[in-house]
Amino acid sequence: MAAQVVTQDQIDSFARDGVVCIRGLFAGHVDALRKGVAANMEAPGPYASENKRDGETGRFFDDYCNWMDIPEFGEVIRDPAVIEAAGALMGSSKVQMFHDHVLVKEPGTSMATPWHSDAPYYFVEGQHTISFWVPLDPVREATLRCVAGSHLWEKDVLPTRWASESAFFEGDYMPVPDPDAQEMPIREWQMEPGDAVAFHYRTLHGARGNTSRSRRRAFSLRLVGDDARYVQRPGPTSPPFPGHDMIPGQSLREDWFPILRA
Repeated sequence: MAAQVVTQDQIDSFARDGVVCIRGLFAGHVDALRKGVAANMEAPGPYASENKRDGETGRFFDDYCNWMDIPEFGEVIRDPAVIEAAGALMGSSKVQMFHDHVLVKEPGTSMATPWHSDAPYYFVEGQHTISFWVPLDPVREATLRCVAGSHLWEKDVLPTRWASESAFFEGDYMPVPDPDAQEMPIREWQMEPGDAVAFHYRTLHGARGNTSRSRRRAFSLRLVGDDARYVQRPGPTSPPFPGHDMIPGQSLREDWFPILRA
């Protein structure tokens, strides 16, 4: 099945660039995911955020870790094609759930998603990691932007809070770069609903504001593989997952983070 979903060229691109676009991977789930996002926004979870900054217009909503409460999200994570694509791109036999993430930019939202990489926020480390960023509306300017090869940088990028851009916690991190000013190799695609950008947790990424007249709803699915292990960070992680009781070097507990493929 993996051969039908991703090609060897895409697997090679993911290994080299830390990002690749897979057309139509979630096409069969667009309507269900739109319904799930609507339910999420009507009844936000405990980690929901309205990303606001003085002088910005519009609404930038995000929330995560709701797949157990929103059936449409729970259904998508068990799609065999998605699981097989994740394993093939990661080069991993095991595919394990980490968390889901919803990001909605309403029309006229000026605030950009700041440049960041996800790995420093998370309490998991390993080479076998993957996120799928799936637009539920056509995207042009407000698409995801990723810096090719950044998953291979020697140091992680400083994790920051999106609204204030202050440090999430201190540590041995490199400052957040300005990829446009520094003319870094940025990968971005105009996308249709159900397409997916697959990227490594260490890949630097961001997105422009949504200045169009239509919504930009996106669903993200975060998965891990064979070598993923719990790691202690200098401060509380995002998502925090309080009371997990894991110790450094341990695989993620399977009752909280189910194995999708062994």
